Amino acid sequence: MSVKLGLDARLYRNTAVYASPTWNEVRNVKDLTLSLEAGEADVTTRGNGGWRATIATLKDGSLEFEMVWDTADDDFTAIRTAFLTNGTVEFAVLDGAYNTAGSQGLRAAMAITNFSRSEPLEEAIKVSVTAKPTYSDHPPEWMVTT
Repeated sequence: MSVKLGLDARLYRNTAVYASPTWNEVRNVKDLTLSLEAGEADVTTRGNGGWRATIATLKDGSLEFEMVWDTADDDFTAIRTAFLTNGTVEFAVLDGAYNTAGSQGLRAAMAITNFSRSEPLEEAIKVSVTAKPTYSDHPPEWMVTT
């Protein structure tokens, strides 16, 4: 049994091209949630013995995380710019380091759909980020490092 801690998970931003990525670890991240869901289609028939039957349809994914407001941080700036310009950011959300065999997670070009700043009185200014897969030549994929 292999337990993975959130502390050891990594968020990466590709600073190069898809075919030859350069994975830059986004270190200015607090708690991160990777949500993966699928739509549903009802395929119930009379032959199901009185039970509903469902199949999964289109998949949906999103990343939600917080960053400390740090305008000197290149990753922060790239994410903010993508939000302001309707640009994209390619992320890899892995359960370990990308250069460790067996690390896995979602790789996708994403649109930044939320970039909300909070200013608590006794804490650092933070931004809440939501990223969702977007139109791309490369559909989202489950990445396993070798």
